Amino acid sequence: MALLQTDVVLVKAVLPADALEGVAHFRDWLGAIPALASANLRAFWSAASDTLYLYLELPVASPLESADLAIVEDIFGVSFPEASGVQASRLSRVFDVAGASVGEGAAFHYVVETDPETGWAEEIARWYDTEHMPGLASVPGCVRASRFLNHDHSPLSLACYDLMTQETLGSEPWLAVRNTDWSSRARPHFTNTLRTMFVVAGAGPRM
Repeated sequence: MALLQTDVVLVKAVLPADALEGVAHFRDWLGAIPALASANLRAFWSAASDTLYLYLELPVASPLESADLAIVEDIFGVSFPEASGVQASRLSRVFDVAGASVGEGAAFHYVVETDPETGWAEEIARWYDTEHMPGLASVPGCVRASRFLNHDHSPLSLACYDLMTQETLGSEPWLAVRNTDWSSRARPHFTNTLRTMFVVAGAGPRM
């Protein structure tokens, strides 16, 4: 099995609200994978789709095999028999910066996932990491902005923002960043795009 340096393992699942209480203890069940035994755990849930995104952040980037993901999925399925669509992925971090409201509580987690159109991967990466992500991080109400590459499941790019309120998305500074000339050139070349607003599911310390 190919090894891949991994910063975060992301577990996606459809999970009903009444099963969320056990999510905070999921790390305790990962003893079969030593690299994940001390992972920092953050969980986010979308009421619109009953979707859970569970981030297992490794203390340092570590090599994981694709077989490790199958073990994570099996453990999650046993731990949460109510879950469906369980999918684990290895993520590598390509951008991470504290936002204008760092230190404040972030009750919401906004995620944009996309595959770049053929021939646009480098341009979209430059736009994301030199203009778009830094710009949105500077908006009041944004606590942190990060972007990852998903090496196991499409979409490839996962950009996420910890926000104090949902209204940050519609604020004048946020919209100004979204509406630059470069944004207008890059965004039409997104494919398979998913945009999801999550609430914090209360699963331990922050990344």
